Amino acid sequence: MLDGLEIVELTGLLNNIKAVKTDGFSLMQICATKIDESYEILYTFGKGYDIRNLKTVVREGEHVPSITDMFEAAYLYENEIHDLFGIAVDGINHDYKGTLYRTAEETPFR
Repeated sequence: MLDGLEIVELTGLLNNIKAVKTDGFSLMQICATKIDESYEILYTFGKGYDIRNLKTVVREGEHVPSITDMFEAAYLYENEIHDLFGIAVDGINHDYKGTLYRTAEETPFR
């Protein structure tokens, strides 16, 4: 962990987020950024004045597991990531199937 940021492999993402949930943290935000030929997804959690950030790297064609079973509000962020970046998110509780955002260009940040 570096300056409150923990980098996790995509394969271990759910286990790390379960641990954060067990520690009593709440979801604050999920943010995606395109970096060269891959994407970085940053999950931010808070508890009181403590903040934890988990970052994972997703390559083109990889799927991200949904965390809506643990944090219901994540469905908005996950639909946004899918609609704007084209990243497939598996198991979203409320999946808008690409219709959450109306954009002139399909997946504008791909």
